[in-house]
Amino acid sequence: MITDEGFSFAFDPSLNGSRIRAALVWARDLPGSPKTGAPPPYLSSLLARVRETGEAFLPPERKAAVRDMLRHGKYKPAGRAKPSSEYLLAAALKPELEGGFPLVNGLVDVNNAVSLEWGYPASIFDAAKAGRELFLRRGAAGESYIFNHSGQEIDLQDLLVVCRRSSEGWAPCGNPVKDAMATKVFDDARDVVAVVYAPAAESAERLAACASRFRELLETECDAAQSGYSIMEAI
Repeated sequence: MITDEGFSFAFDPSLNGSRIRAALVWARDLPGSPKTGAPPPYLSSLLARVRETGEAFLPPERKAAVRDMLRHGKYKPAGRAKPSSEYLLAAALKPELEGGFPLVNGLVDVNNAVSLEWGYPASIFDAAKAGRELFLRRGAAGESYIFNHSGQEIDLQDLLVVCRRSSEGWAPCGNPVKDAMATKVFDDARDVVAVVYAPAAESAERLAACASRFRELLETECDAAQSGYSIMEAI
């Protein structure tokens, strides 16, 4: 377990041997995060680099390592079940007239930009909804949650899931594909907590650099008064 400035994060013991690393990133005392109208400079610069490089921006070995980290039991990380980092790369390479990279609000945009740049899936939660205790485990048979305004559900069986503390135990609220509507970040969020999922086959230093950039952008782009991160690894 890690505890960082009031936020705690633990791995289910069943994940031991799975060779998974994760970063917990948090920010407090945010002024709010209105809907994004146009990409800010840091994001425009990143998107330009992605489009110049093309599909090779996500190295094949990293793509394979992330998929291998997630592949378990019933869950196969492909098609509509592919990691969100792959979706973001595909979106970044689309022409603007076809939708292009999703712009949501400053906090979600930072989450998505970091995921795109490092090639790791990431989830960001409103801490007022998710609470300050998070737990990573595999989804159980029959578990699901709604992930969009239309009420669509995602089957969580065997998928890595971040859970929040509830009266009934640990309730899933995020995963490397789609996060739950119940804890999503909207323009009124004042404290946020995020999880970056990374394969332990990649260096801990690389994940730390990713988390550090995440923390930095939460301060410089979203005006967080306080922020930080910690790294955790399944044994």
